[in-house]
Amino acid sequence: MNPVQRGKLAIAAAAIGVGLLSVTGCGFTNAQQTSHQYSPSDGLRADLGQLQLRNMLIVAAGEHQPGRVIGAVFNQSTSDATLTISGADGGQAEIPVKAKSETYLNEDSTAVILSNAGSAPGGLAQVTIRSGSDTAKMNIPVVNGTLPEYKQYLPTSSASPSSTSSSSSASSSSTSPSSTSPSAGTTPSATAKP
Repeated sequence: MNPVQRGKLAIAAAAIGVGLLSVTGCGFTNAQQTSHQYSPSDGLRADLGQLQLRNMLIVAAGEHQPGRVIGAVFNQSTSDATLTISGADGGQAEIPVKAKSETYLNEDSTAVILSNAGSAPGGLAQVTIRSGSDTAKMNIPVVNGTLPEYKQYLPTSSASPSSTSSSSSASSSSTSPSSTSPSAGTTPSATAKP
């Protein structure tokens, strides 16, 4: 190898080395995104005791309109649990979740409706979530039917507040009536497997 080729090879190696150092240096000054918990969707996530709430949001036409809660609730415990969501006006909805199972609040489940969305679409509605002795306040995003994926979840004028959904792991697809106290801001509801 002649001196000219060695010089070109040394310059190329130096350029590659500088390039590699500049690329690997980014990880030194910037935190790894994969090491941070965040909600990579429109809804939000929260943990309440043994319950894990994922992609939770409210779909409503307006601030003082009924709002449908959608998302997923996972129960990590060995006993059945009930998640209670209390909205802005005191109305509430109950969501039963079987042990070691999940409940999806989607198009295949009975609608979980709050009588008042609590915020205009694009805002955050403060709700209280409760399961057993665990309680927390959280701000859930409110969206409307502008995006096609949420249009089907807009409550209709005939939708009654506070429907109750059951766990997706139930083995039968029967519907059974269940009622709650209307004075607590709820109306009779049905329990159905999604």
